[in-house]
Amino acid sequence: MSCSRRSRPTSRASLHLKYPLVPHRSLPTHAIFPLTLANLNLLHSSSPGHRKPILFSVFWPTRSSPAIDSLAKAKKGTKFTAYHLKAIFWTMKTVDDFNFEGKKALIRVDFNVPLNAAFQITDETRLKAAIPTIQKIRKDGGSVILMSHLGRPKEGPEEKFSLKHVVARLGEMLDTTVEFANDCIGDEAREKSAALGAGGVLLLENLRFYKEETKGNEDFAKKLSELGDVYVNDAFGTAHRAHASTAVVAQFFTDKMCGYVMQAELDNAQKVLDGAEKPFTAIMGGAKISDKILIIERLLDVVDNLLIGGGMAYTFFKAMGGSIGNSLLEEDKLDLAKTLIEKAKEKDVDLLLPIDSIIADDFKNDANRQEAKNHAIPAGWMGLDIGPEAQQVFANKIEESKTVLWNGPMGVFEMENFASGTIKVAEAVVSATEKGGFSLIGGGDSAAAVNSLGFGDRVSYVSTGGGALLEYMEGKTLPGVAALEE
Repeated sequence: MSCSRRSRPTSRASLHLKYPLVPHRSLPTHAIFPLTLANLNLLHSSSPGHRKPILFSVFWPTRSSPAIDSLAKAKKGTKFTAYHLKAIFWTMKTVDDFNFEGKKALIRVDFNVPLNAAFQITDETRLKAAIPTIQKIRKDGGSVILMSHLGRPKEGPEEKFSLKHVVARLGEMLDTTVEFANDCIGDEAREKSAALGAGGVLLLENLRFYKEETKGNEDFAKKLSELGDVYVNDAFGTAHRAHASTAVVAQFFTDKMCGYVMQAELDNAQKVLDGAEKPFTAIMGGAKISDKILIIERLLDVVDNLLIGGGMAYTFFKAMGGSIGNSLLEEDKLDLAKTLIEKAKEKDVDLLLPIDSIIADDFKNDANRQEAKNHAIPAGWMGLDIGPEAQQVFANKIEESKTVLWNGPMGVFEMENFASGTIKVAEAVVSATEKGGFSLIGGGDSAAAVNSLGFGDRVSYVSTGGGALLEYMEGKTLPGVAALEE
């Protein structure tokens, strides 16, 4: 079901220089300046080191204003009074900017991997993602001290949350012996980090066995900092948290930088937000509108098509006067759903809702099932997946897209009988990618679905940070990123 018009005029032109990362602290993150060549030169020269990446975006106040094809058309002294310049200066070092020979690198990684009852890793995506950064440092002749969290321990150490379960597999992936410290601070951690030779690897025990980690305790961060000479943050998945190991520890280092995971996450998010080739389709799924309000509102400014599935879709149908049975409903978000539909129309975004659902009489895999239109779901039944008609409509729209962003499943994909919608969307994203499109899978359940289907290598990029990616794309400052700013 489409809730808007098609074909909208272009409303922004932008010039991209490579690797946008974090804002230069001397300028407001979203500073607006009159667009003149003099201003361009002045702003550019204020960035430390002209090799530093810069992103310029040109905005104009009305749709009827003509687009500027390139900033290169501006001549010295020419003033564009109807236009404004938004300049974001990115000054974060990466591991490629540093030689680690003889250095001990303290690296915040994201080894929050799922373990089964036998403490075996069931998804190695995050481990694999960290390997290039670790190997770069080792190849330089440096040593590596790895710190991470695992799960959400409540009261100190718990066997099921110990990072010792990761050691053996990590050693196999690195083809080396990985040392393990039974604490992340204290004598053992200090002694083992001090004893590391060139190429050595040490993994510290779970940071969250200390409450000081999540509280952003400065004393705890200082103790961590004493283990290394250089700080590297490669844990994008926790960059939105102001924790000791992500946002505080960096202040104790002169040399601090991002790893390859962090760099790739930011690059790919920025590519979607500011450099998306058209048509651009965003797919939003999951349970609640309230979890995606800000990202949906921001995407309405840049996408051509917005596809909404998952539990959140039923609030939209209820807002339009439909009968949704026992389907998931956010009663207090009905007005918001109506507002988003109107905003999509105003911005000429094609907002597509699933026309039908696979419904069930209970929330379990073996419940009785049937298909129903989403405005007429019988009482006592609930929608648990998008239906066959919606699957085809969504797939067609995705396959004709040049840029695709996907965050959130189309149904309760953990249950086999309600996974077909998510699978169909995943296949369509792969198809669009293989036709030359760019696809970004936005972490969380969508990443889990893509990886479990074996499609991880057939899309452009699978994010390791669900919440962090959403907050970044919403325009929020990520503490773990800002801490690396020079």
